[in-house]
Amino acid sequence: MKPTTTQYLVVKDDAEWREQLSAEEFHVLREAGTERPFVGEYTDTTTEGVYACRACGTELFTSDTKFESHCGWPSFYAPEEGKVEYIEDRSFGSVRTEVRCATCGSHLGHVFSGEGYPTPTDQRYCINSVSMTLRPKA
Repeated sequence: MKPTTTQYLVVKDDAEWREQLSAEEFHVLREAGTERPFVGEYTDTTTEGVYACRACGTELFTSDTKFESHCGWPSFYAPEEGKVEYIEDRSFGSVRTEVRCATCGSHLGHVFSGEGYPTPTDQRYCINSVSMTLRPKA
């Protein structure tokens, strides 16, 4: 996965984002924060549907790609095509790959490879619940 640079379709200043998002949502989505493990709204849900960016509404993941990783956050093995971007993250003394919404640049979480999960991609998209909204299947 190569880092990408994007001219975002949805652009707002911090004041506009703060009006739209709760303090916790703003911290995670706009400041690349992380919610505490095992407390997120979607960590254990098995509801069928589509997970969309809480900031802009872009559809990011489907429940078909969600799996139980026991890591404390919702995990998916693949995003919807072209809906996320990847940024090299060298924080905390390691190199990780940050996952952001390709439409608005909001932080979603990180993607990890080679952990041995029995998924088609051998990847784990570790995503903050607070960064998404689940749209249940009708």
